[in-house]
Amino acid sequence: MPTLAWIVLAGSAMALLALSGSLTFVLPEQIFNRIVLPLVALAAGSLLGGALFHMLPESVAALGNELSVYVWLAAGLLTFLILEQYLHWHHCHRPVSEHRPVGYLILIADALHNLIGGLAIGAAFLTDIRLGIVTWLIAAAHEIPQEMGDFGILVHSGWSRRRALSWNLVSASTVLVGALAAYGLAEHVDIAVLIPFAAGNFIYIALADLVPELTTKPAAHDKAIHTVGFAAGLALLLGVALAVRPG
Repeated sequence: MPTLAWIVLAGSAMALLALSGSLTFVLPEQIFNRIVLPLVALAAGSLLGGALFHMLPESVAALGNELSVYVWLAAGLLTFLILEQYLHWHHCHRPVSEHRPVGYLILIADALHNLIGGLAIGAAFLTDIRLGIVTWLIAAAHEIPQEMGDFGILVHSGWSRRRALSWNLVSASTVLVGALAAYGLAEHVDIAVLIPFAAGNFIYIALADLVPELTTKPAAHDKAIHTVGFAAGLALLLGVALAVRPG
């Protein structure tokens, strides 16, 4: 099969992983409402783990352990703070029924992340088909829990399940855009600086928007479940990083 066909197939399949949130449609609303915050906890851990264990090491490998890496990281943090201030719906002061900025932020960050992921997948397939398949599997191991968590975040932010699923799919579609861009541009454009920038986006969302949500339930068992969910997200992304580490 031609390389371009592999890239299109891989990008489309990765985008469709956003539909993993549709699994929640089969659950009764009462049960779904009980698992939304654990999904938020899992997403927070996954976002932070992805930034710390994958994106930052990749940034250092691509750009060197230079100050510029951390400048781009800080720029990613600052950009999302400004964006949230501009939206000026501060989620801590809004009921769940209203759309909180974190929903829009997660879609923007996920779109950027998927664009970068698509560039990486496309580049891997251009290097070697087998490398492309392995890269896709690694990315999928990251995307499935993240997409489930993103869906939970959107619903917790007041979005309907159908709307959350639709916009999550739109956000995920940028992976195909990135994969095709990699094919078209090959290695002529250096997009490495976007990696620490996106890592800053993810760290901001995880720590400024999601972690505070995990403290809203006073019951000890809820706090324990949310802590375990957060730790599971971190552990999962750490496990993937260790599994694919050279040597």
